[in-house]
Amino acid sequence: MLISTTHSIEGHQIKKYHGVVTGEAIIGANLFKDFFASITDLVGGRSGSYERVLREAKENALQELQYNAQALGANAVIGIDLDYETIGSNSSMLMVTASGTAVFYE
Repeated sequence: MLISTTHSIEGHQIKKYHGVVTGEAIIGANLFKDFFASITDLVGGRSGSYERVLREAKENALQELQYNAQALGANAVIGIDLDYETIGSNSSMLMVTASGTAVFYE
């Protein structure tokens, strides 16, 4: 399935709009990731453990988005928007929401 942040598919005509679809993922950050991230904050650099969690949450949200679009008969999702939010006590969880328009194109 084609997914895109653009609002059209170059060289193709959209035949049917199925409506807005979403996918969500919430992933908790455990104590060890928090500990190593705090060390990274002190000495500088990137936090590989948080980057992996962020990537995993994004991939899960996009997979759910595609699944929901496919269930409607779409073969693409256009206009995708990704939103990131921390939730929970001490902002210990990461939520990623993907939304877009499910379409059928030829």
